[in-house]
Amino acid sequence: MELRKDFEAQGSFLFKYRSILPLILLAFTMIFFIYNEIIQNPNVQHLTNEYMVICLAVSFFGLAIRIFTVGFTPKNTSGRNTKEQIADKLNTTGIYSLVRHPLYIGNFFMWLGAAMLTGSSVFVIIFFLVYWIYYERIMYAEEQFLHRKFGDSFIAWSDEIPAVVPDFNHWQNSEQAFNLKKIIKKEKNGVVAIFILFFLFDRIHIYYNFPEKLFDANVWFFLMAGTIMMYLIIRVLRKRTRLL
Repeated sequence: MELRKDFEAQGSFLFKYRSILPLILLAFTMIFFIYNEIIQNPNVQHLTNEYMVICLAVSFFGLAIRIFTVGFTPKNTSGRNTKEQIADKLNTTGIYSLVRHPLYIGNFFMWLGAAMLTGSSVFVIIFFLVYWIYYERIMYAEEQFLHRKFGDSFIAWSDEIPAVVPDFNHWQNSEQAFNLKKIIKKEKNGVVAIFILFFLFDRIHIYYNFPEKLFDANVWFFLMAGTIMMYLIIRVLRKRTRLL
């Protein structure tokens, strides 16, 4: 098989299962965190509330990119679909006038915040390399799909707009109004996942360092509980009303 066909086949396969990567990374991140903080460096406690806030800010930066991207795009374009490539329209305005793959940039920063919780620069570098290799194939397959569907329009756009490093000289206002309902529907899972993740890291840290405080409710517990409550309320409203 030609290398380009091989890349596209790999990318199409990984696209279908790209929601699994965060779970795998999460498992390795927690294992590395336990090893690095508890076994290798038992006397080094880097996971302070201040450091966790920095990591949370990185994750929220990625979430903000996702919200900005999804909120200004039409239906059946940018989103969390995993079954097959969907693109009823080629997005070229708004954030897509700066960079071709803003959602994957957003995902990167969301999970970079989690990788930083380990306190290990080595693990962060490993995370970066794994993420790049994984999503490079997906981006290649996605662009092949868009090339076949939109032809010269895609070529003209891709020739001007970089893949992952934004070029702010090309900014064009979005053709779509911001869709808050779409954000609530599509991105609530990401918000809950972030706070559950940070709560779990906090609990692991407490379990190994301050076991007597394991069941104490702190700020990370309340943040997690609040976002879960928000998630459940949204689910109920979607099922029983037309508000969402």
